[in-house]
Amino acid sequence: MTTDTVHGAAPTAARVSDAYRWTQLAVGVAAMVMIANYQYGWTFFVPDIQKKFGWDRASIQWAFTLFVLFETWLVPVEGWFVDKYGPRVVVLLGGILCAIGWVINAEATTLNGYYLGMIIAGIGAGGVYGTCVGNALKWFPDKRGLAAGLTAAGFGAGSALTVAPIQAMIKDSGFQATFLYFGLGQGILIVILAFFLFAPKPGQVPAVASNNAALQQTRRNYGPGEVIRQPIFWLMYFMFVIVGAGGLMVTANLKPIAVDWKVDAISVTLIGLTMTTVTFAATIDRILNGLTRPFFGWISDMIGRENTMFIAFGIEGVGIWALYVLGHDPVWFVILSGLVFFAWGEIYSLFPSTCTDTFGVKFATTNAGLLYTAKGTASLLVPLANYIQQSSGTWDSVFLVAAGANILASLLAILVLKPWRKTVVAKSQIGT
Repeated sequence: MTTDTVHGAAPTAARVSDAYRWTQLAVGVAAMVMIANYQYGWTFFVPDIQKKFGWDRASIQWAFTLFVLFETWLVPVEGWFVDKYGPRVVVLLGGILCAIGWVINAEATTLNGYYLGMIIAGIGAGGVYGTCVGNALKWFPDKRGLAAGLTAAGFGAGSALTVAPIQAMIKDSGFQATFLYFGLGQGILIVILAFFLFAPKPGQVPAVASNNAALQQTRRNYGPGEVIRQPIFWLMYFMFVIVGAGGLMVTANLKPIAVDWKVDAISVTLIGLTMTTVTFAATIDRILNGLTRPFFGWISDMIGRENTMFIAFGIEGVGIWALYVLGHDPVWFVILSGLVFFAWGEIYSLFPSTCTDTFGVKFATTNAGLLYTAKGTASLLVPLANYIQQSSGTWDSVFLVAAGANILASLLAILVLKPWRKTVVAKSQIGT
């Protein structure tokens, strides 16, 4: 029997304490914090890369897209290794690859060099991300939304404290030295954390939640091959793509948008703090992008996944539209970009929880990883957004399409996904 077998078979181990479960969650969160900059720190490097080499912005942003593609599309493969052999080896290798990726970026002098560096970093970050989220889903079947949300929060908010240091180091030492030292430091810490990660054995965790009518949770374990044949999986996938694309577009282009709107270097004072627009927005965005994941995950544990999606995706649609209308004012840029990130980041707790609720916990890492590849698909729209902006000279079309996509997803959640998933879960219980 592997170390990553979960409940459902005859218990073979004593129930662990909640303190032990929370410790495992904390280790996963810490590892997620260490990979956060590989995605969320990228936007600070783009202007300096463009200035040094003279490449157009859309070509540079293909490095970001390749990072997200390889961070997401290989997660099902990495998840299979986790489900079979346990989390430690995948996170260990992930940390090594993350470090190598940014070391390559530090030495790159061609676009292909940056593409290679971000691909390698993406593979490493994806291994860490998929493993930690999957492990959280297995350790907390009774608090699945909250556990997935807290873990994903490490990734969403993990770079908040390094926004100013990264920008300062880029200014003082250059972006290449910043790639090198941050890449190595974060990678080494991931490797250390890997040795403290374990997966639950049968009997160590509580049973699936059954006393909440708002939560539809199956007791059947679908294999990955079965999952991809389920039409409801592809509905979730489509919703993930259209919501994810808008947030990724803002993540990758936060500073370029502020530069184009001529608000990037203006000082903004809020809640007693004064920073430039970009630094303030990036700091608040990452904090809110982290807080939203456990917040909406916790809400979804109480009122249901789809009801929460309806609320969050609706707020996101309105937030993107408001940023488009009011974002040329630096104060509104900071506030509304924060709202956009707050209403976007919860997809990384809601979708893994919904997937595991629907298809079971035994193959949770692999199945959630299959759904997580939707983030990679969504990333393909990031360069498209840049091409649209370059051809039109404005961000108008990009913002309007992103706002509309979120409103569509909110309606699909409540009108289609909710009743459909109830039927699928009810059918899966027959004969169990």
